[in-house]
Order: sequence, then C-alpha cells, then structure tokens
Amino acid sequence: MRVAIIGAGSQCRRRAPVVREWPGSELACIASHRFEDAKSMASQFGCEPVATWIDAVTRRDVDIVLVCTPPYAHAEICVMALREGKHVLCEKPMCRTEAEAEEMVRVALETGRILKCGFNLRHHPAISEAKRIVIEGGIGRVMFARCKHGTGWVKANENGWRSDPNRAAGGWFIEHGIHAIDLFRWFMGDVAEVGCMTGSQYNQDRSLDDNGMALFRMQSGAIASLHTSMTQWKPVFNLEIFGDEGYVIVDGLGTCYGTEKLVFGKRDFKGPPSHQVTEYREDDLSWRDEWKEFMLAIEEIREPVGNGEDGLASIRIALKAYEAERLGRTLPM
Repeated sequence: MRVAIIGAGSQCRRRAPVVREWPGSELACIASHRFEDAKSMASQFGCEPVATWIDAVTRRDVDIVLVCTPPYAHAEICVMALREGKHVLCEKPMCRTEAEAEEMVRVALETGRILKCGFNLRHHPAISEAKRIVIEGGIGRVMFARCKHGTGWVKANENGWRSDPNRAAGGWFIEHGIHAIDLFRWFMGDVAEVGCMTGSQYNQDRSLDDNGMALFRMQSGAIASLHTSMTQWKPVFNLEIFGDEGYVIVDGLGTCYGTEKLVFGKRDFKGPPSHQVTEYREDDLSWRDEWKEFMLAIEEIREPVGNGEDGLASIRIALKAYEAERLGRTLPM
C-alpha cells in the first residue's frame, strides 16, 4: 500500500518512519503548502515532495492518505481522498465541527473506504492492558474515572496554528483533552451529560483556552473527571478507572511523561490494599501499533479501533462541553 502524508510537521516526523518500516506499506510522497518543508521531509524519508495536497490525494499510485495538517484542513482533505478511493488516517481532533465529522463518516460509508482517527493513546501497552482487564471483568462494574493530561507551555505555540482560532479546532481542551474523552468512551461507554470550565490564565491575550476541566456522566451512570493543561510545567499523564471490585491506573506515557506504568489492584475489605505494578520501558511503540491496526483493518475489510465514528463522537462531546461552559450548566448529549 503506497502512502501519501499531508503535512510536514511534527506528526509527519512521528508517522513517516512507521510507514517506511512497516512491511505492508511504502511512503510515496509528502505534501505541504510550504514546499521547502515537503522537500526537507521527503529527502529525510526517501520519497517524493509534493507542493499541494490535491496533487497528492489524486495520485493513482497512492492507496492511503495520512492527514497530519492542522484541523481546519482535515475535512476537505479527507473527503476528497475518500472519494478518490483512498483509505484515510486523520489526526485528532478529526475536524472542527460536528457537521464536518458527519460528512467524513458518511463519505467513508458511501465509498467503502476505511476512515481512522489518530487516537494513538489506545495503543500504549499499559492502556491496552488496562482495557483488557476491564473487559474481562477484572475490576467489576466501572463506577468512576479520572484523567490528568498536561504538558508544559511551548513558546512556538504562541505564533503557531494552535493559537490560531481559524486553524485549530479550539483551545487545549479539545486539542489535547480529546484523547481523554476518547479513552473515557472506550472504557466506560457513551456519555449522557457533560459540564465544563476552561480558562487562559498564563497567556491571557490568547483567545483559546490553555486549561480545561470537565465532568461527564456516562449512560451507565458512571462519572468521570478530566483536567487537560498546557501549563503543566512537568508533563503528566494519569488515567484511573475504578470499579466495584478493583481498579486500574495508567501513569506516564514514556518520553517526557515518565516511565509508563500500569497498576492493577483488587478491593479487599479484610486486609491491607495490594496491587501489582507493570512498567513498560521500551520506546513509544503506539504509533507503530496504531499503524498495524489500521493496516489490518484495511486487509480484513473491517472498522479499525478508533474509527471515524469514534472521532465523530469525541468531537460531539468536546463541542458540547464548550457549549455547556457558555451556558453555565451541564448539558445532556
């Protein structure tokens, strides 16, 4: 399968090596509106630079399009690529509006192509193992969850697309917090109700939030809380899922987030709490494992883990959270 990558930024640098190294895929070209960037990336990864995304997605020798642009361009690129008969992996957030996401999902169904949203956190080993434990009933009925997901302020963001409301999907709550929203759905089912508060306290002249907190009630009755931040000076990832018989905790994601660890504990009314801890010290393989899942879904003609419907659902929830904040109350989904 020959692959075109649209966008020559940080996500291209993460994705391109996996595409090259995977035995079932070949990197055909990299496109960017800044052609010098496309040439630099293409030289680094041994493929052809392309000046426009349209030239890339209409190529007959391309089977897959990997969309790594800012969110404002996602829907247009993905829809054209799907209609050109390409399978598509689109970075999160999948787009900026519910209508855009609905169109992307609809066109994927109409064309019979695979549409995947870039939720690589699902493919971290501690998170994958925690999911297995929950599915197999290891912690019983899920009652509540918490997630903290924060990074340090990056000066480049001040003049980059993440500070531009015309190119970003929203503030940090949706750009970064959408990972946690997706994980809550994956572990706990659909959301029934949401409330939210966001703020921009560090760089106060920004129109987009740098912190967001939200509460969710799931259709099961379970509740969840989220804090996502770009002023978390020491990057953190912590996901806790508690059931009526035990709990799983994922702490760290490797790299700047610290060693990835899974804690699995059982309820015990008769003795002191005990749990088992597993550490994952290898490099971040989530990008490889997500690509593997995408390629298998194409081969097996099935929906991938983290598909277009998941991308649409996460957009709906995040936008509903923003609406809840504007109205000053919790809102049903």
